[in-house]
Amino acid sequence: AYAHQIQIIEQPNLGVAAARNRGLAAAQGELIAFLDQDDLLLPDKLKLQVDCLVQHPTVGMLHSGWRLVDATGQKLSDVEPWQDLPVLDAVGWIRRMPVLFSAMLFRRDWLLRVGGLNSRFKQVCDVELIQRLVLAGCESVWLPQITVLYRQHDANDSRNTLVQAVECWAVQDEFFARPDLPLELRQLESESRYYNAVWIAWRLYHTQRLSEMASYLEMAFQYRPGTWTEAMIQWIELFKTYEATYGGSLDLSALIGSPEWQALTGRLLTLQTGSKS
Repeated sequence: AYAHQIQIIEQPNLGVAAARNRGLAAAQGELIAFLDQDDLLLPDKLKLQVDCLVQHPTVGMLHSGWRLVDATGQKLSDVEPWQDLPVLDAVGWIRRMPVLFSAMLFRRDWLLRVGGLNSRFKQVCDVELIQRLVLAGCESVWLPQITVLYRQHDANDSRNTLVQAVECWAVQDEFFARPDLPLELRQLESESRYYNAVWIAWRLYHTQRLSEMASYLEMAFQYRPGTWTEAMIQWIELFKTYEATYGGSLDLSALIGSPEWQALTGRLLTLQTGSKS
């Protein structure tokens, strides 16, 4: 029924940010929805989100939950970020940054106001955009429902975790170096960097990059008070949670028995002993 309204735009492969920006430039509607690669919008996604934005006229971006599915579409888990982050304000965004573009809806004027997506970033242009929207004062609200299927398979672009890791850290470096950063957000730097580093470390573990995983866990330790044993126990629990979310289970024996984990244990012990002396 909508075939006559669909416009296909072709351009050289300049990356996801450039593709999104091209679509944004061509769009004429008040509201903008993105649908990435293999993701699927559930039937009422747009209606529910549009209705929600109508009820919140001052809100510039709306977020909802998503269902992780495998390559065949079978459910892995439901992700409901509002359970841990009930208020999606600036502080909540910077603490956890629960971004999935396909699960969001934006007002076009806000995207244009901050200049669209930054094509410097291949993996985290969405995170960098959200940071700019937050700093510009764009209000957010949850639609606490699952609206998108987020497909997982071995060819996902997000499995390029080495690039993802470097860009995630670079985006935080730039954000916390901003001279105009409000004090309440600057005070979140240690917490934000800690959870970002642990998430990156798990992504690297998930794609069998154990050496790089250990490096990011060592970085995370710099931002967490407490002993190295407390830190490692928490990392294991977070890894278990992340693995379960993606339909797997943590092989704890293999993780803690790996040479990379054993070497990390020694380095953290040395770091803590050295700091005390």
